[in-house]
Amino acid sequence: MAAPVAEPSSWQQRLRRFGYTPPGRDAAPIGLRERLVPPYTRPSERTWSLLGIGPGGADRLWRLLAWGGPLLVTVVAGLLRFWNLGKPHAVIFDETYYAKDSWALINQGYEGAWPKDIDKTILTDPGSVLVPTDPGYVVHPPMGKWVIGVGEKLFGFEPFGWRFMVALLGTLSVLMLCRIGRRLFRSTFLGCLAGLLLAVDGLHFVMSRTALLDQVLMFFVLAAFGCLVLDRDRTRARLAAALPEDEEGVLRPDAEVAEALRLGWRPWRLAAGVSLGLAAATKWNGLYVMVAFGLLTVLWDVGARRTAGAVRPYLAVIKKDLVPAFVSVVPVAIGTYLATWSGWLATDKGYFRHWAEDHDRAVGGGTWGWLPDWLRSLWHYESEVYTFHVGLTSPHTYQSNPWSWIVLGRPVSYFYESPAPGTAGCPVTAKEKCAQEVLALGTPLLWWAACFAILYVLWRWAFRRDWRAGAIACGIAAGWLPWFLYQERTIFLFYAVVFVPFLCLAVAMMLGAIIGPRGSSERRRTFGAVAAGCLVLLIVWNFIYFWPIYTGTPIPMDQWRARMWLDTWV
Repeated sequence: MAAPVAEPSSWQQRLRRFGYTPPGRDAAPIGLRERLVPPYTRPSERTWSLLGIGPGGADRLWRLLAWGGPLLVTVVAGLLRFWNLGKPHAVIFDETYYAKDSWALINQGYEGAWPKDIDKTILTDPGSVLVPTDPGYVVHPPMGKWVIGVGEKLFGFEPFGWRFMVALLGTLSVLMLCRIGRRLFRSTFLGCLAGLLLAVDGLHFVMSRTALLDQVLMFFVLAAFGCLVLDRDRTRARLAAALPEDEEGVLRPDAEVAEALRLGWRPWRLAAGVSLGLAAATKWNGLYVMVAFGLLTVLWDVGARRTAGAVRPYLAVIKKDLVPAFVSVVPVAIGTYLATWSGWLATDKGYFRHWAEDHDRAVGGGTWGWLPDWLRSLWHYESEVYTFHVGLTSPHTYQSNPWSWIVLGRPVSYFYESPAPGTAGCPVTAKEKCAQEVLALGTPLLWWAACFAILYVLWRWAFRRDWRAGAIACGIAAGWLPWFLYQERTIFLFYAVVFVPFLCLAVAMMLGAIIGPRGSSERRRTFGAVAAGCLVLLIVWNFIYFWPIYTGTPIPMDQWRARMWLDTWV
């Protein structure tokens, strides 16, 4: 028998004016089975009838759209990202580091010390360029460079080659977001909408066409999140299957089952641990995401056991789930991280590779001499890199404070040239030189809408206890908030690409609320759909409008100035 619902306290009563719903006071009570494993929403019979589709065809089409819709959005995203991927034929922004380091890594297992003026030779005659055998000092782990190097191995040491894998991961991330959004919202439409927003975000688009590490990091972070969402669904389904049913077949909570059941083998959480290890092995800010997602999956277990009837869900999770969760994420991630250093471990020429032996000869051993030499050498390398990162305060033209990222205060120009009329694609009729730029700028209307969407998901999480809003907020916070600890450090807006998928989920969730929940009047949903549709169309138009400065297309200077909406974009 379910426990009686306690009367809301005075503070809960006061918060009702802001939309707060006390526990157990939902306007429309939902069955326990639906709370543990919510069903996917389907279009109403009226919608199918308006489309002229019968019941049998509607069912087949609905199942087809579960994958067909996300794949269609992904094809569009892929066509956009791979179109003229080798243009501009240049080493743009930090490609000068990662393209060369990746080529050395994929060919000899460690990064080399490249000559300073080698970029022009690489662009004109890459076949004549020899990989330097002297080790180079690099300040990021190797995983992202392994990824970039695969594309170079397949397509050569030239712009298309070093951008290929990043474009592929950018495209696949759209597919992942469609499917994650579908599972999160239990709606194919909202899932595809989130993927479409990611497909037309300017920052994600530019980063997908540039050989930098942040897009690779974003892919692994999103993959880890998707694995945890899958694990959550499967875990709750296992709890539902173990709970008793009454004579009418209605699922009933059971404290003993909810607190004592072992949830068993959880492969998707192990996969999340691998993905988080790969994220940290791309850039170290993946470690913050690991902590945030680790807490998130444990809290999801608490919520699942509480919903199933646990009287002391936290204690049950501590006893049954905490150790497996830790082992699934932390040791797995550490092992994955170390595995990405296999090239450095296998060679005897990597930077600091023999630091431990050299140190022991110089000082006659030390406190940690009992550890393997390779581990002490790697630890020293990592400590040197950490010192570099926290002390990086050199001013840069395009550096920005994380406070300004969400409003696109200071985007980064990756490439800029001023071709004369009649040259390099600049129209002959141009009255002055053209502008040819690749600007790492998010689609402005999408990001500015996301400012309101963040407030909405925070409200939804705090006052309606919506786990989906909390999950989205966690993804944004894990990718954004850590940078506030390093405001004196030289940092850039393009780091924000890590949480762009979660911004798109937030906007999709807000648009779903604008359209209106099921059961709303036809008039309400019609006006909501028109409003949401107009906003989406404006975002798509905004992406098309900024297309020239995302792709390095030469345009007359007056058209370029028209696109510099804020003075800080110049």
